[in-house]
Amino acid sequence: MRRGLLVAALAVVAVPGALKSQDSTAAAPGGVRVGITYTPGTRPSVTVLPIATAAAIPDSVRSILQRDLDYSDRFDIVIPPSIVAVQGAAPNYAALTALGTDLAVAVVPAAGAAPGGQIEIQLHDVRSGSIKNRMTLRLPGGGEALRLAVHRASDEVVRWVTGSAGIAATTILYVADGRLWRVDPDDAGRAGVPAAGRPALSPAWSPDGRSIAYTAFVPSGRPLVLEDLASGSRGVVPGTEYGVNITPEFSPDGRTLAFAHGDENGTDIYLYDVARRCCVTRLTLGRYYDNLSPTWSPDGRRIAFISTRAGSPQLYVMSADGSGQEALARFDYGFTGQTNGPEWSPDGQSIAFHREVGGVPQIFVLDLATRAVRQITGEGRNEDPTWAPDGRHLAFVSSRSGTRQLWIVDLETGRMRPIVTTGGARLPAWSPRRTFSSEAG
Repeated sequence: MRRGLLVAALAVVAVPGALKSQDSTAAAPGGVRVGITYTPGTRPSVTVLPIATAAAIPDSVRSILQRDLDYSDRFDIVIPPSIVAVQGAAPNYAALTALGTDLAVAVVPAAGAAPGGQIEIQLHDVRSGSIKNRMTLRLPGGGEALRLAVHRASDEVVRWVTGSAGIAATTILYVADGRLWRVDPDDAGRAGVPAAGRPALSPAWSPDGRSIAYTAFVPSGRPLVLEDLASGSRGVVPGTEYGVNITPEFSPDGRTLAFAHGDENGTDIYLYDVARRCCVTRLTLGRYYDNLSPTWSPDGRRIAFISTRAGSPQLYVMSADGSGQEALARFDYGFTGQTNGPEWSPDGQSIAFHREVGGVPQIFVLDLATRAVRQITGEGRNEDPTWAPDGRHLAFVSSRSGTRQLWIVDLETGRMRPIVTTGGARLPAWSPRRTFSSEAG
């Protein structure tokens, strides 16, 4: 049967015009950067080739690569029979072309490397039958370090083809059972944040990914805590020792923390100078109404937030100094209700939030240029969206499966998938990319 499939696949190669491709480098802005050829207007198809048994490379490397490329939502994954994929030590370009594969990713030992040491990840242009890019990667011993190294390599492969990195080398903080957890976008590496106090709420990442802020529950109140993830050292933001302090968010340069502080008179937005470790400044002045959930524009010049000044919680915006406060997103009385959980997109062009539709929260995205609002979800309760660094994926909380879980949606294709299915998840926060340097040709 396998030989029959191979013969049939190779027969396609001989049919004139059966597989047309052209260089899409010029035709697709933000697309191919290394001269890969595939049909414009479609996603390139990719095969991650099997690793030769003699190479002494864990097959988990291939599995992680393939999963990461799939979850980037930039490719169609082709999984051919093994005899089609490899011809000796090189890819069988003719067979892969017949199967509709545009790109192939190979994992081989690096030249001169000892077994289990450095590997080379190659990107092959199947149509031209050539290697278009390669990187050398040192394999850690295993576990989380190995997964992170491969995630970073996967993101680099995505960058080679599309011009922008993938999202595999990121992680998502969320709250479950009153404590902070983290999970990778491929639903692996789930673990508690070791030093974070319990219970905790409202996690937020610093722009460099080295520290987090969150609300801690202590007998005296709900203070904001800044925690260094590497050392586990923690400190309380001055002025937040008492009252309720929630929804922190770092400015794009990491020097300032915006947050909401509430007492019996209402809730208002404040700024804390992280760089100088002092000085709390008040931005809003609520008279028995609430202002909360600040989110910074990527240039740091504006802050969107939620306010109940008009009665129902709705989306507002102001300058970073608190001036020029105005409503940002229109809503329809009788059809849509409360708005909450805003987050500015990495490219600055959109804000995601959840808004009630018929009393049930759904995810929306506001286009800031047109002020048009697009509904993303419609099944179950969907809340608390958070952007991936690529600006095309959102993680959010959904009850569509019957329990509160984390899901990811790709806004370009509409693909949705769950990543935390144990139930009870809430308040996700997507990390920035973890940096990576490689030897690339």
